[in-house]
Amino acid sequence: MLSVTEVTVRYGSLTAVSDIDLAVADGEVVALLGPSGCGKSTLLRAIAGLEPPARGVVRWDDTDLAAVPVHRRGFGLVFQDGQLFPHRDVAGNVAFGLRMRHMPTADRRTRVAELLELVGLGGYEHRRVTELSGGEQQRVALARALAPRPRLLLLDEPLSALDRALREQLAMDLAGVLRVADATALVVTHDHDEAFTLADRVAVMRAGAVVQTGPPDEVWRRPADEDTARFLGCGTFLPAEVRDGVATCELGSVAVPWAAAGRVTLGLRPTALRLDEDGTVTGKLIRSVHRRDHVRLQVRLDDTDRLVDAVAGIAETPGDRVRLRLDPDGLAVVGAAP
Repeated sequence: MLSVTEVTVRYGSLTAVSDIDLAVADGEVVALLGPSGCGKSTLLRAIAGLEPPARGVVRWDDTDLAAVPVHRRGFGLVFQDGQLFPHRDVAGNVAFGLRMRHMPTADRRTRVAELLELVGLGGYEHRRVTELSGGEQQRVALARALAPRPRLLLLDEPLSALDRALREQLAMDLAGVLRVADATALVVTHDHDEAFTLADRVAVMRAGAVVQTGPPDEVWRRPADEDTARFLGCGTFLPAEVRDGVATCELGSVAVPWAAAGRVTLGLRPTALRLDEDGTVTGKLIRSVHRRDHVRLQVRLDDTDRLVDAVAGIAETPGDRVRLRLDPDGLAVVGAAP
């Protein structure tokens, strides 16, 4: 088990990471999620032993790792660019750590073949890594990191250099690989879809601190504060009253069975309002923009003159009158306790 206690990392007068407490249980995948510059990669580097903490302790089980060098920690590392050896073929890259451990040749070949099957690259042993696509290269980097059976896998934005469609597919594949391998892993990412796909728990970071930790569904539905909710896609915030699992606000009522009774703040993502001819929310369409799998609308509401985002399956004409309905899948209850 990894435990991080009050870890602080400074660069001169700049505090990049401040008093972080974090734990990763055996067999658990935890995502460090936050915007660029929030300190998540710095924290990962401190855990790996690449950055010395100014204070605090990184432990594996009951052992303080302060005096343990990077190559003795038993951690596997996967970075954004994979950092493969261009002069080695796929098998040579995957087997590198095994060679350093003097594993017998026959056992090494068996382990390489097993891992390449696991990451979907069976039969690629003799391919040059320079001939592989970006996604294939990251699969090789993952296989190489898993080869020595590390007790902890550290992944620093492993998919961010890939295009969106490939990133989504590889995130699902990676989630499957981590679970089949029963890996203990810490994943750094700025993409909440990626974090929620991969992780058993999510730790949201902002300005060098962890501001919320919990299962993906809990973090998504109950962000700790408005800044966290904005990072998770909420653009509109409305006061509401919850009774018997139903929230009532100026836009109507909607089921929120995860919310406790009382006064709350609702965070609305664009998907919280959907075009519906039977909807009770009315307004004038200001803008209609095509996205990859939906159309994003901007609507000026009749009753409040508020500008809100909404989604539709097809494009509409600016100036049209539209009807919208609240969709609970796009809502968050901000700052609510579980």
